Amino acid sequence: MATLSTLAPAPRPLSAPARRLRPTLWRLCAVTLIWATSLFVLALWVSGAGIQSLLAFDGDTLTTLGRLTGLVSANLLLYQVLLMARVPVFEHGFGRDGVTRLHRLVGFWSFWLLMAHLVLITAGYAVTSHTDVLVQAWDFVWDYPGMLLATAGTALLILVVVTSIRRARRRLRYESWHLLHLYGYLGVGLAIPHMLWTGADFTASAGATMYWWGLWAVTAACVLWFRVAVPLIRSARHGLRVVAVSRDGQDGVSVRVAGRDVHRLRARAGQFFIWRFLDGPGWTRGHPFSLAADPSGSELVISARRVGDGTDRLAELRPGTRVMVEGPYGHMTGERRSGSRLLMLGAGAGVAPLVALLESEPYAPGEAILVTRDHSAGHGLRRAEIDRLVLARGVVHYTLHGRRAASGTSWVPATHAQWDGARLLQRIAGDLSAYDVYLCGPIPWMQSIRRDLRRAGVDASRIHSEAFAV
Repeated sequence: MATLSTLAPAPRPLSAPARRLRPTLWRLCAVTLIWATSLFVLALWVSGAGIQSLLAFDGDTLTTLGRLTGLVSANLLLYQVLLMARVPVFEHGFGRDGVTRLHRLVGFWSFWLLMAHLVLITAGYAVTSHTDVLVQAWDFVWDYPGMLLATAGTALLILVVVTSIRRARRRLRYESWHLLHLYGYLGVGLAIPHMLWTGADFTASAGATMYWWGLWAVTAACVLWFRVAVPLIRSARHGLRVVAVSRDGQDGVSVRVAGRDVHRLRARAGQFFIWRFLDGPGWTRGHPFSLAADPSGSELVISARRVGDGTDRLAELRPGTRVMVEGPYGHMTGERRSGSRLLMLGAGAGVAPLVALLESEPYAPGEAILVTRDHSAGHGLRRAEIDRLVLARGVVHYTLHGRRAASGTSWVPATHAQWDGARLLQRIAGDLSAYDVYLCGPIPWMQSIRRDLRRAGVDASRIHSEAFAV
């Protein structure tokens, strides 16, 4: 049986200001990189007589607008790929949830600009040559180098965009959607040749040619290195394997993974990995699971609720199964803290990373509050670990179980529907100004709590959360 001393690690000093400044510097680097390349693309358009053609008010006006939307769309398409290539400058600068939101935003903007490019450039050429628009479009596809490939690439991008609309996504299994989403890489690749063969803005100067070739080469290298090579090398070096699989609550499963020098992965509580278990068909599909225990020891632990094919496979894993990981990722860590007290609010599987943080972070008895939300007590994950934290480290644990409220405050169960959300949080924690607040759960649930926290006067810099959905 574990003793009090083994359950209560010696308090570690709070993060130094320099450590808290590091994410800000990463973000500054990431934002500067995006703006610098975007301004360079604009400069390419201006240097190609873009402004003069814009003021012509004839076919050249449509053509130059088509050139501009094409340039920006091409730049955003490549950034869309870079954002999901696990490049450290973006991962550290924006965090996984920020990268995910940017990927979605950039994806839709690049698509609509691509559509505008196709319409404007076709209309501009048609007006200039006094040709029917449909005839001009047919001429582009069949007679211009690389346009057949670009048409196929556009069709693939349309498929990706349509299946990424949230209403469509809800009708697809995650595994099916993820496979379709990968066709976006092929779509971007097929669009590149026509730019090189027919795009004057891509070949008009040595600077333009070097920029586009360089950006495409860097993008391809980042995907191959960070998404393929690094996970393979890191997983082989550490020899990660499943140690044990056990039930966690009524419908949850917990998996323990061990290997060589696990501490050298430099994972921190609150972070997550993309996990692939090499146990047979389907191993290529990666799933994001947060660490459910302090990773400072010799093992990594994940805990998930069984809600689909990916999580159902966890329960069927056998000890000795080899594991491949990407990561660690995420910024919902103790580095974000600026106060001495902790308020943790988790729903469903979102409780797991909060438990890991409570195991690893320093606080005095009574200075950490955990609020968990589930359909019932039996559905809760990490209950044994929570009970140990309550006994050993003085964590205050509140439960808000039950069916969802039909009206009123949306993040609480029906039993508390009449409570004002901001007042309920103040009732739970008292003076909220002393707390760092960590949220983990479904996105609408976290958004509801965030609104009530802001109404209760909690500064946005003290609210920390992470989301994985695109």
